[in-house]
Amino acid sequence: MPDTWSPTSWRSKPIQQQPQYPDASALTQVEQTLAGYPPLVFAGEARELRRQFAEVTQGRAFLLQGGDCAESFAEFSAGKIRDTFKVLLQMAIVMTFAAGCPVVKVGRMAGQFAKPRSANDETLDGVTLPAYRGDIVNGIGFDAASRVPDPQRLLQAYHQSTATLNLLRAFAQGGFADLHQVHQWNLDFIANSALAEKYSQLAGRIDETLAFMRACGMDSSPQVRETSFFTAHEALLLNYEQAFVRQDSLTGRSYDCSAHMLWIGDRTRQLDGAHVEFLRGVENPIGVKVGPSMDADELIRLIDILNPNNDPGRLNLIVRMGADKVEAHFPRLLRKVQAEGRQVLWSCDPMHGNTIKASSGYKTRDFAQVLAEVKQFFQVHRSEGTVAGGIHIEMTGQNVTECIGGSRPITEAGLCDRYHTHCDPRLNADQSLELAFLIAETLKQARA
Repeated sequence: MPDTWSPTSWRSKPIQQQPQYPDASALTQVEQTLAGYPPLVFAGEARELRRQFAEVTQGRAFLLQGGDCAESFAEFSAGKIRDTFKVLLQMAIVMTFAAGCPVVKVGRMAGQFAKPRSANDETLDGVTLPAYRGDIVNGIGFDAASRVPDPQRLLQAYHQSTATLNLLRAFAQGGFADLHQVHQWNLDFIANSALAEKYSQLAGRIDETLAFMRACGMDSSPQVRETSFFTAHEALLLNYEQAFVRQDSLTGRSYDCSAHMLWIGDRTRQLDGAHVEFLRGVENPIGVKVGPSMDADELIRLIDILNPNNDPGRLNLIVRMGADKVEAHFPRLLRKVQAEGRQVLWSCDPMHGNTIKASSGYKTRDFAQVLAEVKQFFQVHRSEGTVAGGIHIEMTGQNVTECIGGSRPITEAGLCDRYHTHCDPRLNADQSLELAFLIAETLKQARA
């Protein structure tokens, strides 16, 4: 691949999963407006996340990445952001305390609006319309007007992302994440569950530790009272991403300042495609979804394009196989990458390969299959002597009924109770916390 890169060089490449806007001039005007707006994140923050990714890659930390399948304009609220942040804090503290290693927290938030689709159109009751591609593109309503791609939605996504980031920064740095508040992170609707009792016991042990630190005069550390929290989304709409490319004043290098981390989906990772071309030129830590169709030699070529300097903090390979495909496909990829000496952060996405359709017609995921894929991911790494670096999940702090199973099992018949997702089914807080305890125990054993 030629070394020449610019923020617009992707426009000469074949591109997948893009909406067809009816008014090109209106789209251009919005792109120019976005390019004049302040960045959503800063280059120094992205550099810090890249440094922390290197720690994860080398086995000295663990990556927790989670949040909405697709953010919504209609369901945007401070309470929703707060509750998702709470669950991620809970999950992180469970893993940190059990495993004794730092947890890098990255939210699928403040930009995760666009969704790739398996088909360009959707048919319902004999009517065919363009597919819903996320609120940043068009509306979810099944009518012709809603499904027309509207460039003004790009501006609304920016403003919602700005507000979300402001709140996340306030939560992370303003006292909400203080470890002295660890009991307050519990959500009311899981207060009476067995997991809540297990979490309460852990919180009590943390209280004892903090009391000891206070007695020793060691309670004033910033790490006790605040936390680092980063954002990420799939870099799907490249005209939106291009608008946020900025040249860092300290290094002179280009960063995509729409989020700290961006990733390429399994449908848009073509070696000669526009998405690979765009992300190879920005200095953010980046990810690539790796599904069962990935060829081992192709993966090496992709790694070399995106991480030519073999930097351990640059590239996150997000494995999304499906519980029934992990053993057949993941080991060959892992062995090839290891044999070629490539330094990458491996994380597990146990959601996207385990989507099923319930008898009631709802799209869902079986929590048992989610757990099974996570367990197999860790087992493969243990067998190969490599580092299982992280987890990447779709989850929410809302009391939803979208994935069946869990310690307080949701049945297929119960999916209709609180099925709120605009796209794919998410784990609720109870299921997310159960997953965190499983991972914590696995990490503890791996570090014993």
